Amino acid sequence: MNPHRPHPMMPEANHDELAEQLFIVDMKTFIGTKIEPGQRLLLNDKVIPAVEKTTGRIPEKHQDLRKEMEREPAYQAWLTMVSTAQDMMWDSVGTCVQRQIGDLTERAKIGNPRGSLTVDPDFKVPRYISAQDIHRMPGNYHSTLGEDDIRIGAVFDRGAVIYQLGRNGGFMNDIRGHTIVSHYFERFGETKPARILDMGCSVGHSTAAIASYFPEAETNAIDVGAALLRYAHARAESLDIPIHFSQQSAEQTNFEDESFDLICSSAVLHETSGQAMPNIIDECHRLLKPGGAMIHLEVPARLDELDTWGKIRGDYEIQYNYEPFWKGALTADYRTLCEEAGFGDVMFGYQDATAKAEVGKNAFFDKSKGVHRSWLMISGVK
Repeated sequence: MNPHRPHPMMPEANHDELAEQLFIVDMKTFIGTKIEPGQRLLLNDKVIPAVEKTTGRIPEKHQDLRKEMEREPAYQAWLTMVSTAQDMMWDSVGTCVQRQIGDLTERAKIGNPRGSLTVDPDFKVPRYISAQDIHRMPGNYHSTLGEDDIRIGAVFDRGAVIYQLGRNGGFMNDIRGHTIVSHYFERFGETKPARILDMGCSVGHSTAAIASYFPEAETNAIDVGAALLRYAHARAESLDIPIHFSQQSAEQTNFEDESFDLICSSAVLHETSGQAMPNIIDECHRLLKPGGAMIHLEVPARLDELDTWGKIRGDYEIQYNYEPFWKGALTADYRTLCEEAGFGDVMFGYQDATAKAEVGKNAFFDKSKGVHRSWLMISGVK
């Protein structure tokens, strides 16, 4: 298997495209490991002492210190570099996909599928998704250019590998799915769900990984983008994993009451609004059978556990990476939300990231080991 093309739907980069994409990976790594630490030093060794000397105190709100940082040319340069690297990533991948879009579109025409695909031409994408291009990805998750279009799915599949710097399972980008199953095994041992729903599945990175552990189960997946789902369906079929994809909002689906044994999501809640989040958890409760499990995987950070630079760094995600609900997700009282929705035995903590889920691994803790080494888990039982 070509490590740069682990399944037939993955857009294939030619020599120059691959060289450019690998350069962007190296550039992002350099900015994160060599340039960004200097911003923390700038804050702690220059900006904070200067503010304290001038005002006689250190501001309680990190936003006040961020405003002072914004006066610094080094911080301005860092902001520009991080944003530019992100834009270069999407541009590089977009060019790669566009060169072969005809071939990819033909491959996405599946005969005798094991799974299924349902798109809704009248579907209205929630405003909190459509308002801006999340992750600076042109067209966002929901854009579509016609009834056969798969472009945004192909862009996201290859782009996510660069975005995660290969740390989320390389070109399969599926470690979060394996980690969700690891948490399920942690809680329920070898109990096997008969019907599974993945909310906010994007191109099915996590969905396919989850389904691979339960081949006898019926696995369903929903998202808001038609082109995204067309690609996800073709990708799953190319992996010979039957998944039933449908275009729906996680806030209100068309599935029947008490029709699933396991409902999960992977890094979805931080991209929903504060109003949508409790609706999604309520919908999980409606859809689960008694005794069924809900598992949401999220970014492994809580705002009150971050130092001042960590909070300022988080503001970048809100202001420049177009994730307006980042702060809300890092401050949400998930335990209360779950309990108010009717869930019992609620667990809130950190699951070790893994590329292979195993029963009896005992890898759930109350402290994060950092991004890509652990993931925040919110789970409960109906």
